[in-house]
Amino acid sequence: MSKLELTLQKINPLDEAVMEKTQRRLDELTKPQGSLGMLETIAKQIAGITGQVIPELPKKAAILMAGDHGIVKEGVAPYPQEVTAQMVLNFVNGGAAMSVLTRHENAKLYVVDIGVATDLPDVPNIIKRKVAYGTKNMAEGPAMTEEEAIRAIEVGIEITEEAISEGAGLIAIGEMGIGNTSPSTAIIATYSGLPVKEVVGRGTGVDDEGLKKKIAAIEKALEVNKPDPAKPIEVLAKVGGLEIAGLTGVILACAANRVPVLIDGFISGAAAVIASEIAPLAKNYMLGSHLSEEPGHKVMLEYLKIKPMLIMNMRLGEGTGAALAMNLVDASLKILREMATFAEAGVSSK
Repeated sequence: MSKLELTLQKINPLDEAVMEKTQRRLDELTKPQGSLGMLETIAKQIAGITGQVIPELPKKAAILMAGDHGIVKEGVAPYPQEVTAQMVLNFVNGGAAMSVLTRHENAKLYVVDIGVATDLPDVPNIIKRKVAYGTKNMAEGPAMTEEEAIRAIEVGIEITEEAISEGAGLIAIGEMGIGNTSPSTAIIATYSGLPVKEVVGRGTGVDDEGLKKKIAAIEKALEVNKPDPAKPIEVLAKVGGLEIAGLTGVILACAANRVPVLIDGFISGAAAVIASEIAPLAKNYMLGSHLSEEPGHKVMLEYLKIKPMLIMNMRLGEGTGAALAMNLVDASLKILREMATFAEAGVSSK
């Protein structure tokens, strides 16, 4: 049996009995019931994920997948493809936004080359798990084979299992890949049924002419490949990306191992959509970190029925929104762990 099949077999519903006990404690705390809103919702969800009525504060990790995209040949991105490899080095050297924010959150950052178009130098902290040297141009045919898509998913599973074995109890996902908003747009267009022009964004900042090229290229990719939404691995292979596939594996592995996973922005959202189609129960293990400025991200979150914690007008990706939300997860659990009940505080509840 494959790594993917074994992982899918391990994904179970949340622990409803534990969640009921957690809800009772939340209701007994010195506040009007429900008055802390999403902080209470998050605490209860993590209780159901972990099976702990009062979960411990988790050790944090972030998994960043890097891969390139053949669709850049269509002029969909304002930056050259070489930036992907350059940014991978920036991540491990500590100079990227995600590097700063994971340090701020005391989270270990795993940087994975799953599909960068060039060979990266042998430097510490780059995890080299390249499935292919980028995807093919999806405007001309499938971005990758289904075998490559499954292998990339399994890389994500393996890296996540490693992070969990090292103690990670909360995992954020992020990515790097010039051109990756185009496959993400194709994925949400496939599942929402909306026209490309309604879910496309400017990504890293394409101008009006670039946006027209981007829309045309994505529409062409959908027409050429005709991805079937009932077959999520086919969708991923035809119009996805290697880093999106890797992040899909991270989400599935988190669900299989009962670890909450923080979904970042548009590209992470595409992986979340695919993961939820492969394993619908995986949605229960996802936490929405923020609402990206990319128009399609709102559609993704609505499709997944996930509420974002933050609205920060961000569109960088990398996992930056997910890293910021780690602090809110800690806050939600500290409320549950440290706040007094009415009885403990000697406060009248009536």
